[in-house]
Amino acid sequence: NGSSCHAAGGSMQAVTRMWAARRPACRLGVRWFSAELEAIRNIGISAHIDSGKTTLTERILFYTGRIKEIHDVRGKDGVGAKMDHMELERERGITITSAATYCNWKVGDQLAHINIIDTPGHVDFTIEVERALRVLDGAVLVACGVGGVQAQTVTVDRQMKRYDVPRIIFVNKLDRYGANPFVVLSQIRQKLGLHAAALQIPIGEENKYAGVACVISRKAYLFDGEKGSSMRVDEVPAELKGQLEEVRNELIEHLADIDDEFAEAYLEGELTEQNFHDAIRRGVISLKFCPMLMGSAYKNKGVQNLLDAVVRYLPHPAEKRNIAFDLDNDEEEIEVQPADPKAPFVGLAFKIQEHPQCGQISYLRVYQGKLSKGDSIVNLGNNKRHTVRRLIRMHSNEIKDVETVGAGDIVAIGGFECESGTCFTDGKVKWAMASMYVPDPVVSLSVSCKGRDEMARFQKALKRFVKEDPTFRVHVDEETQETIVSGMGELHVEVYAERMRREYGLTITTGAPQVHFRETITERADFDYQYKRQSGGRGQYGKVIGYIEPI
Repeated sequence: NGSSCHAAGGSMQAVTRMWAARRPACRLGVRWFSAELEAIRNIGISAHIDSGKTTLTERILFYTGRIKEIHDVRGKDGVGAKMDHMELERERGITITSAATYCNWKVGDQLAHINIIDTPGHVDFTIEVERALRVLDGAVLVACGVGGVQAQTVTVDRQMKRYDVPRIIFVNKLDRYGANPFVVLSQIRQKLGLHAAALQIPIGEENKYAGVACVISRKAYLFDGEKGSSMRVDEVPAELKGQLEEVRNELIEHLADIDDEFAEAYLEGELTEQNFHDAIRRGVISLKFCPMLMGSAYKNKGVQNLLDAVVRYLPHPAEKRNIAFDLDNDEEEIEVQPADPKAPFVGLAFKIQEHPQCGQISYLRVYQGKLSKGDSIVNLGNNKRHTVRRLIRMHSNEIKDVETVGAGDIVAIGGFECESGTCFTDGKVKWAMASMYVPDPVVSLSVSCKGRDEMARFQKALKRFVKEDPTFRVHVDEETQETIVSGMGELHVEVYAERMRREYGLTITTGAPQVHFRETITERADFDYQYKRQSGGRGQYGKVIGYIEPI
């Protein structure tokens, strides 16, 4: 703590020079930013709606030098946060689609390259969280200091557990009335069942909130200046020293319970700060421990400490175990080897998106090997070969062309179409990564356009949205001939209807699906019927007696 600094802004050349000065040799293959695999952190920021995820990401980008100005969700300047690039997101003040970016942060002598995916908090867009966590190595679980553990917090935690994603907890909005991080910590332990402990205590409460005191270093961290970019290290206020020691002892107990090496160091004598950092990192990576940090992203406090924790405690790609299935050998499980620069290329396209400058782009996690512009790769879904015409770094909706990426990177590829969840290799192996969990839709609406002249655009829009979002389904009812769209909630389908109006200029009408009513019996009925008919010959006669009733 206290050793962070701006890391070369967004300049990759400067990052390369800074890294090369400390790490003269790179033995893990060519990387476009010349950083070792150990320096990469792939993280997601997830939480319940309105917990401050996008605001936190905005501050991270500002303090790491990726953006020059801070703009808030629903800010007075009308610009909106960087990661909310859709007009609809800025109008509604919510995140609708996950957005990727990257930055660099330095802790001591370690310069880290951080790939970040900011995810929506609303349950209607839960697939965005699902597919992000499928490919990430770590996550920041944000909890509101007032609301604590809420419905979507539980859902996000379940998704993290599904993919064995190590996490750091950040309790946000400590400047709000009624905020209490230790009540939130108790809820995290009880409702989520996580082995968590606080690494900090707050200095001040509510509108007097000023910073945090670290229980590891026993120092206070105060954030000065209009945008909190100046972090001042000071002595812990005397009235907080008792609480700090109490929380520190609780942290020691938790770490000693899960880490024998830490327990041994504690019994032998005085613990060093490095003992704490090493034990926390081992606990996080093994999914046995979740450190809790705190702050207020909106008031620009505590974000730099969170970045330090991301670099110190979350795993790099080689520390997260990922399994592929060998399609040539009865789907035998094989662990991918990101640290081997000569390994065959294996990647997973976890999200596709239409971009106004590039057409369809596919977000790709490189699990093994390297990928360069012009390489030929095989789509394991249809066994077709494609040439990589564009390799792109995404910064929200901005693009940056790159030549080569290595294992552990998250990039986008353009120039050809594929489906979400498609696996790619270089053709030397047929290894498929496990697919992501896709929940079934729960709400349906009928949609229609105004006339025949809009039908082609209407069909094009539906086809695109179905391709981009696995939880958005479309079918035509055979009886009513209505077009029925299904999604994860009313907001989900309404957002797509609004996007059709804005992006395709359609006159869209929505409503409840029509139902063909059918009659059936509701109670027992007896019958006794006799049939006679004389047709000039022997005639016809019949009689039936019985009853009919519901089953």
